Amino acid sequence: MEPKGYMGLVLHAHLPFVRHPEYPRFMEEDWLFEAITETYIPLVNMMDGLLQDGVDFRLTMTISPPLAAMLLDPLLQERYVSHITSLIELTEKEIERTRWQQDFHGLAWHYNHRFHTARNTFCDQYHRNLIAAFRKFQDAGKLEIITCGATHGFLPLMRDIPQAVRAQIFVARDHYRECFGRDPKGIWLPECAYYEGVEKVLAEAEIRFFLMDSHGVLFAEPRPRYGVYAPVFTRSGPAAFARDIESSKQVWSAEEGYPGDFVYRDFYRDIGFDLDYDYVRPYMHGDGIRSHTGIKYYRITGKSPHKEVYNPHWAREKAAEHAGNFMFNRERQIEHLRGVLGRPPIVMAPYDAELYGHWWFEGPEFLNFFIRKTAYDQNVYKLTTPSEYLTNFPTQQIATPTESSWGNKGYAEVWLEGSNAWIYPHLHVAAQRMTEIVNERGNQGGMTERAIRQAGRELLLAQSSDWAFIMKTGTTVPYAVRRTKDHVLRFNRLYDQVKANHIDGGFLEFCEQRDNIFPNLNIHHWK
Repeated sequence: MEPKGYMGLVLHAHLPFVRHPEYPRFMEEDWLFEAITETYIPLVNMMDGLLQDGVDFRLTMTISPPLAAMLLDPLLQERYVSHITSLIELTEKEIERTRWQQDFHGLAWHYNHRFHTARNTFCDQYHRNLIAAFRKFQDAGKLEIITCGATHGFLPLMRDIPQAVRAQIFVARDHYRECFGRDPKGIWLPECAYYEGVEKVLAEAEIRFFLMDSHGVLFAEPRPRYGVYAPVFTRSGPAAFARDIESSKQVWSAEEGYPGDFVYRDFYRDIGFDLDYDYVRPYMHGDGIRSHTGIKYYRITGKSPHKEVYNPHWAREKAAEHAGNFMFNRERQIEHLRGVLGRPPIVMAPYDAELYGHWWFEGPEFLNFFIRKTAYDQNVYKLTTPSEYLTNFPTQQIATPTESSWGNKGYAEVWLEGSNAWIYPHLHVAAQRMTEIVNERGNQGGMTERAIRQAGRELLLAQSSDWAFIMKTGTTVPYAVRRTKDHVLRFNRLYDQVKANHIDGGFLEFCEQRDNIFPNLNIHHWK
């Protein structure tokens, strides 16, 4: 029996490229290690369980090129093993410390088991290669992996230099081929940021679809007949899928969303901050600043500072309840839309992958329950991927979306305002210079070509939208400023050397070892 409609779950997995071989440990590398433990490994284990149980499912996932590069990097793989082994040691100490505290003692064992499972999945099951794990699910036809900008650059702010946009998309396509053995069919435009004309570059790269926020399609020209519940084809060919507001709000909203339930684990209460400093100091970084360990003993409880002990069993039951509610809401929504539209709608639900597990600890369990309930407890809708939907419904309205992003206020304000506007003159000049040296010296080979290739890496890393975002949100601002300046300065030094036809081999080697992303970078994408 044909379903009344479809739902597309999309998880956007991205982190900026953070790799510091010059230090034995580096605090910002923990962003990757925490995401591996709390998000990526739980998602891998979830999909393995679904495959083993014969559950038919569809899931779409972005794995951005910087994240893929870090997951494949031997240095970071080795550091992750050290990181998770250190956490296992800390849980063993916690088991001993809490032996007379019944509630905490059970949780110490809970984390000990989780960390052992994570290390086993990472080391023994997948031999440190999580990209191979995700590729397995794609090859099985259950997961569709899509790409992103090469370094998550905010494309509308690069439009004046078309070669910069082209390089972000084509370098990402090339890297995807290396990782997954095929071309990407879709792309998550970084920050869901669209401007009119970017679809021409996507078409040139043979990318069939991209994701947008709701207003990008709602305000398309001509007006979309089916709103956000069907894709629109752009005039250049690639289809635009828009985010559904209702399903997003039920998960994202701080007030109404499921993750804020008082039974769920509190993200902020961590033993790295709660326990005696001398006790946790061996598990902090060299500077001794307190940081998250991932061992958290309290639940959200309420809005007051008072917190009660976390109960994993209660949280798991609540995740199952919320998954059932989410399924019920999608059934009613899709039944209503089918009646109104007269055709099967598609409800697109894109989220940051790190919401599931890192920010919302129970998120992977919620997803697992939701996917299983969808497969067995209803027959109103089916999970699908954008590619599968376009294959089944190849005829769609043609329209031109409007410029938009999924950032606050819906356009570019987050990435271009008082705190970060200073970066763009430097980035624009560097992008123009990159095109200049590729056109002038790109075929010289030898050290010159190596220097141009490294200059391309430095430019791409400087263009990452993460740095502007961090400057705006005020989290680790000095690090974001430093990264932007370092990459621009290295680029300019390499540019000067190429122009002077005098390459400093020692400096070039230093840059190649430090910023080793995209080893097979094709500099001719900047022509």
